[in-house]
Amino acid sequence: MKTGNEFASSSSAARLAALKASLEKHKIDAMFVTDEINVRYLSGFTGDSSFLLVTPDDTRILSDGRYTTQLAQECPSIPTAIRLSNKAMIDLVAEQIAPLGDMRIGFESSTVSVAMHTALQAKCGSAKWTATVGVVEQQRLVKDAGEIGLIRNAIYIAQRAYQSVVPKLRPNWTELEIAHEMESTMRVLGAEGVSFASIIGSGVSGALPHYRPRSVTLADTASLLMDFGAKYQGYASDITRTLGNQQAAGSAFSGVRATVSDKFKRAHAAVLEAQLAAIDLMAPGVPAKEVDAVAREVLSKHGLAEAFVHGLGHGIGLQIHEAPRMSAISEETLAAGMVITVEPGVYLQGEFGIRIEDDVLITEGGREVLTSLGKGLDDCTLMM
Repeated sequence: MKTGNEFASSSSAARLAALKASLEKHKIDAMFVTDEINVRYLSGFTGDSSFLLVTPDDTRILSDGRYTTQLAQECPSIPTAIRLSNKAMIDLVAEQIAPLGDMRIGFESSTVSVAMHTALQAKCGSAKWTATVGVVEQQRLVKDAGEIGLIRNAIYIAQRAYQSVVPKLRPNWTELEIAHEMESTMRVLGAEGVSFASIIGSGVSGALPHYRPRSVTLADTASLLMDFGAKYQGYASDITRTLGNQQAAGSAFSGVRATVSDKFKRAHAAVLEAQLAAIDLMAPGVPAKEVDAVAREVLSKHGLAEAFVHGLGHGIGLQIHEAPRMSAISEETLAAGMVITVEPGVYLQGEFGIRIEDDVLITEGGREVLTSLGKGLDDCTLMM
């Protein structure tokens, strides 16, 4: 597993240069970055309550005294403007922007409140403020080599945790205990934490796509849906496997009385077929909605289209859900460097839920499935 600071291999200078080169396309002269994830992406700074002011000739981090040392360590090449304890952040912003005159300054409309926008207009001289949507996020669509390496590490940790926890499962374990054991194991293996709260759904609870684990034991459970991911140096992984007990009741290999039905087995095979068909289509230049459509066509063939109630997948990176999205209404086209989940599911309320999810890198020649856990029902056997 690779190690090292995320910016050792991923140059913030290159990212800032790309942003500066895009300013004219967005009809702005400068960019005021307030989203903490975007600040981190562009600068390498992992703290909060800080902004970036990017002009064609300069970049400056606006922060406060709590982060003086951290800023020097994490992004020493970027000048800083530090707010004193007796000054409001908006006044520091005004000091930095007022000298720019009547520049057209783009602001991130998703993170600047109406109150903040009003204050910016009132305090920042003759600057012309322009609302922008997704300027930095568009850059984040395609991952560089350093980012891909960190995502690989996050996947490696999550898979190791799964391989460690599943053999330990016993009928008296609860869904919450499994979730906690997964998180603890990921941290021991080097994760900074989970990339999202693990979804551990036994039996009928697996039919709730965003179920929250409870103090419910596995007991007579025939199936278990496990959706989990690790965060490594800010980058996320996202994997789902659905396990089923196929051992004969009372066998020497299983203390679980309930076994999955033939209906479950057929549905699991259909979900896997849909996922493999979707992955096989993924390549640069393919519209994301076409990949989603292929998975739905397979499930429709098996009479399960209406049980697939969400989009096929989403990008992962510094956030667990980011662009591109793969759904029937997606407008993005796949490009080399994107890392996207592929997660078809079937949810039959009151019966069971099945989801199979892998993380896929779009390459110049097609795709690479970054996750490697077995996913057929014979590979995902619930033996306790």
